[in-house]
Amino acid sequence: MSNYARFTKTFELETYGIKNAKVHYQLSPEELHDIAIENGQAVEASSGALAVNTGEFTGRSPKDRFIVKDDITKDRVWWGDVNILFDTDKFDKLYDKVVDYLSGKTLFVRDSYACADENYKLNIRVINEFPWSNQFAYNMFLRPTEAELENFTPEWTIVNAPSFMAVPDEDGTRQHNFAILNFTKKIALIGGTGYTGEIKKGIFSALNFILPVFKNTLPMHCSANVGKDGDTAIFFGLSGTGKTTLSTDPNRSLIGDDEHGWTEENSVFNFEGGCYAKVINLDKDHEPEIFSAIKKGAILENVILDENGHVNFADTSITQNTRVSYPIDHIENIRKPSIGKNPKNIFFLTADAFGVLPPISKLTPSQAAYHFISGYTAKVAGTEAGVVEPTPSFSACFGAPFMPLHPSKYAEMLSKKMIDANVNVWLVNTGWTGGPYGVGTRMKLKYTRAMINAVLNGDLGLYSYDKYHIHSVFGVAQPRECPGVPTKVLSPRSTWNDDEAYYKTAFKLTNAFRENFKKFEAHCSEEIRRGGPQRYAF
Repeated sequence: MSNYARFTKTFELETYGIKNAKVHYQLSPEELHDIAIENGQAVEASSGALAVNTGEFTGRSPKDRFIVKDDITKDRVWWGDVNILFDTDKFDKLYDKVVDYLSGKTLFVRDSYACADENYKLNIRVINEFPWSNQFAYNMFLRPTEAELENFTPEWTIVNAPSFMAVPDEDGTRQHNFAILNFTKKIALIGGTGYTGEIKKGIFSALNFILPVFKNTLPMHCSANVGKDGDTAIFFGLSGTGKTTLSTDPNRSLIGDDEHGWTEENSVFNFEGGCYAKVINLDKDHEPEIFSAIKKGAILENVILDENGHVNFADTSITQNTRVSYPIDHIENIRKPSIGKNPKNIFFLTADAFGVLPPISKLTPSQAAYHFISGYTAKVAGTEAGVVEPTPSFSACFGAPFMPLHPSKYAEMLSKKMIDANVNVWLVNTGWTGGPYGVGTRMKLKYTRAMINAVLNGDLGLYSYDKYHIHSVFGVAQPRECPGVPTKVLSPRSTWNDDEAYYKTAFKLTNAFRENFKKFEAHCSEEIRRGGPQRYAF
């Protein structure tokens, strides 16, 4: 408690408009853990992890994410359904209401930073209404030393008030919850939602603007690891595609599991100091590293515990988006610092519920740019109300909700970096094989791991006719053989045993790709446009 006593003597929030608050500054995760339990806001699982319920929201709310339109953003942000503009005056009035709400309360404040590379470091101050939200910030952001805290000056501030409810007609929001970025004032204002992912994604969204516009650095929604020879691999993928699972490899050091920057010096650095993994159906045997990371200091979100505190990872009665956050050092094999050099391979992960994409295929630079802009995965029946069959889901750059610029800007940066660094790009289907969802089966994790290991070991080399087959519908190069994977599995058509049904479904998916890409065509080169499927179904 010594750090707590020393820091709280001098720390105040009046400069933020918050008055008469009792400030708990820079508490340890153990202290925050205990306070959350004492306040009746959490319980301790049998593993020692803190278990919380985030309330009404168990995931992000993309339609309630806003960016203030000001001199910095007005001509740069790609305004629309993804980046929804918010007026400066309305922001100021809403901010005043939030800090007035927080005044007089017991608050939890943490200084931390993002970006493991010193040249790109972003100092952050987080002001939380709840202790477990502050512990989440400890887990997910990088942690300064005591010496660094002595003269710490925040560049960005996160104000997080889950219990504050906006009044849409008065405040300019869509409903009572909101997450708003103000680039002039360098504030992320979050209210009406207890979902902790809004905290980390607020800073991720800010960096997705700052890095390409001012630092000539590509921000990426990806995981990354590095081999014993120093080769860096990058894994792009939307939720549920295996991004965290596949990058957490006992034979390679983890750089990070979600958010990275790729610099003009050709290095890759982690934005974060922790991991935020989905735990639905988590299995100790299949994902031992993540399972072992769930211990004292970790925070479980929206899971179901039995009377003895054991987690039922298969129980999705609260949400399918059950999560755990933990400091990255809960994983044994990590890169210190979280920086890698010389990326050699990039994997685009997709859970294709149609079961028609090859389990692994090699992409040309134009195909890589096309698939990067598309950001394809699929929703399966039962995951959302009204979804009764596989449905294509596209998220530009594998992270559209966090990308303030037009997706083509990020794609052009990626294409140039891939060519300059001579990086191989692979499309990996972690979804279905032998038929669509409900008919086929999910690709076995051991096969996907074998394919990725074959790439990293150099067993799947340069394209040649003898070693690869060009897919007749998608135009990608699928390997004919791969160590540890049955030959039949490598050809999705062969696993179906019904050519007509396979091609009918494949063309259905290509049509979805082309329809989705229409909104990007005007901003893309002819080379990128030709990187997608070239055939329609008739």
